[in-house]
Amino acid sequence: MKNTLLIHNVSHVVTCDASDRVLNDVSLFVSDGVIREICEEARLPGLLKRWGIDDLAEVPCIDGTGCALYPGLVNTHHHFYQIFSRNLPEVQNLELFPWLKALYQLWKNLNAEVVYHASLCGMGELLKCGCTTTADHHYVYPHGCGMDLMDSQFAAADLLGIRFHATRGSMDLSEKDGGLPPDSVVQTIDGIMRDCEDAVRKYHDGAAYSMHRVALAPCSPFSVSKTLLSESARLARRLGVRLHTHLAETRDEERYMLEKAGVRPLEYMAQLGWVGEDVWYAHGIWFNDGELALLAETGTGVAHCPVSNMKLSSGVARVPEMVARGIPVGLAVDGSASNDGSNLLEEMRACYLLHRLNSGSKALSGYDVLKLATRGGARLLGRNDIGWIGEGSAADFFLVDLNRPELVGAQFDPAGMLATVGLKGPVDYTVVNGKTVVEKGRLTGVDEKQLSQRANAVCRRYLAR
Repeated sequence: MKNTLLIHNVSHVVTCDASDRVLNDVSLFVSDGVIREICEEARLPGLLKRWGIDDLAEVPCIDGTGCALYPGLVNTHHHFYQIFSRNLPEVQNLELFPWLKALYQLWKNLNAEVVYHASLCGMGELLKCGCTTTADHHYVYPHGCGMDLMDSQFAAADLLGIRFHATRGSMDLSEKDGGLPPDSVVQTIDGIMRDCEDAVRKYHDGAAYSMHRVALAPCSPFSVSKTLLSESARLARRLGVRLHTHLAETRDEERYMLEKAGVRPLEYMAQLGWVGEDVWYAHGIWFNDGELALLAETGTGVAHCPVSNMKLSSGVARVPEMVARGIPVGLAVDGSASNDGSNLLEEMRACYLLHRLNSGSKALSGYDVLKLATRGGARLLGRNDIGWIGEGSAADFFLVDLNRPELVGAQFDPAGMLATVGLKGPVDYTVVNGKTVVEKGRLTGVDEKQLSQRANAVCRRYLAR
């Protein structure tokens, strides 16, 4: 049969479904990118017969013996272009505003070649670490780039096989207007609106199980005008797509908004229509009690980026309280220049440990963190077809062989293991849309050595500018 896959005899399936089930010793049958049936091993012959399969050898198969299977992780905020500006000594000790001003002098030299190879590297690392769906917030558009940068990102996603949500970023306030970026990377509002509408019409697919989606994402309240924010909200709702931006990341941002607008960041955004179930913010560290209540009341979401928040000394988001209030929360690695990696498994463990330190007994459990990285992320992106395992869900998942020395003694709670103990190294298999994109820890869509060599050459030329 075509477009089928059997995951045979999986020891543990952590479903992250509405009942929080963990299934033991089962097989999963996948057809056309969807999980069609999950059955106990004794029922497998009958399952195959119903699908017209007479012999197990007729269908592609992954042996899940001794493995735990998890829903694919969902990364809700990234900046792939930053991969080529990570680990630079001159910015390592800077906080957000001076860090941004320094790096804009490099980022203004971005082009399609840089964005393509940086996206391949970031998406590849995510896939190797069990992430099957990623958003990316690209907001730096040097003059003359047009649609080339987004084209590059979707080409990279399609080559690797990852499910991709592009958030079309924008900036219209440069240094001369009191913003942070140089003049060469900002656009007019008319130009931004035109490019955003073109991007949605070209790439957004709102159907179930879609591989491509687009959201509108002005960069942040301190780099875009009030008009751009309100026009973006109107356009997004007219086109039926979601809204995303940075908010409440630092105290500097809070002071800036109080000085410029006379209100705190969330109140400013709410005045412009930026609350609701179609909105999610990156970071959300400095929300007060009243603002948390507003987020909960309106269903406005937060992408939690613990490693970035620690690296840039931004603060600790009140995630346990957000979850307790029912605020939609997902997990994200953020840009590689403020994280130095694209490993959502690492982000899970950092999240677990950070909130254990900060909140004690009120912190999230290891399984709670896994749900942030799966169902939580899917909710932020407006999806109910990913982030869980069950009949009818997308065939997005990853497998971890439990028979490794670093997991001895940890496998008796597979639901919490990835956050409490962590996984040091790539997963064994990653499947997206029913296709195996990581096999035995290696990407199937590209030669990893050749990709690294090409990307390093592009990076050297970029940094030399």
